[in-house]
Amino acid sequence: MSVTETAAQAVIHPTAIVEDGAEIGAGVFVGPFCVVGANVKLADRVELKSHVVLDGHTTIGKDSVVFPFTMLGAAPQHLRYQGEPTELIIGENVIVREQASIHRGTPLGGGKTVIGNHSYVMAASHVAHDCILGEHVIVASNATLGGHVVVGDHVFIGGLAGIHQFCRIGSHAFVGGAAAVNIDVIPFGSALGNRAKLGGLNLVGLKRSGFNRQTINDIRSAYRDLFTDEDDSFKARVERVAERYAHSPQVMMIVDFIRADANRAVLGAR
Repeated sequence: MSVTETAAQAVIHPTAIVEDGAEIGAGVFVGPFCVVGANVKLADRVELKSHVVLDGHTTIGKDSVVFPFTMLGAAPQHLRYQGEPTELIIGENVIVREQASIHRGTPLGGGKTVIGNHSYVMAASHVAHDCILGEHVIVASNATLGGHVVVGDHVFIGGLAGIHQFCRIGSHAFVGGAAAVNIDVIPFGSALGNRAKLGGLNLVGLKRSGFNRQTINDIRSAYRDLFTDEDDSFKARVERVAERYAHSPQVMMIVDFIRADANRAVLGAR
């Protein structure tokens, strides 16, 4: 490890290995039997409990905590990856629990895997290459995200859930335990089952996030217009909802999510 003024203030257990070139911020704790690679950057007050392995160009933001037996920044599980210097970027105030694995990106997928601020990745879960997770995302134990998954802010992904590669999960959505998701989930949607279908809206999440009654009522009405009225095409319903609820930023989040890639299917109602 190259000693800097901030690194001198870190606590590094004598059994840990910190390779030359690693950047260690002030107040960092590197616990017993951790391995920190040469291209790793740890911001101030990051805590590695013990037996943590950090590889590749991995950056962890301030005040994040990583629990034992995790593997962060390993080479992606992608047959075309040839050792290019891709990245894993973990934000501030992120918690990664025991035995979780998060892989760095691939050149074909933009070169970055990103975990947003204040996210919580629970035990034995896996986030694959090129996934982009927003802020305040919870990934429960044993959930698996395939490559190139994009997750919005304030999403909850239940235990044992599986998200297929290239899927999008909109902000404030809920993915139920053991759900198998192979199609995009709209913002505020609640995906349940195998294969998953929309079981309604994430009303618990909406209330916890402080949305008022009028906002929730608008989202519920727009949901019914989109997914229970099948008198015309889905495209026509989207445009009708966009016109009818133009006053609601939250409903327009759903509309914009669908419009962002009109060639992709979105998860439908049960």
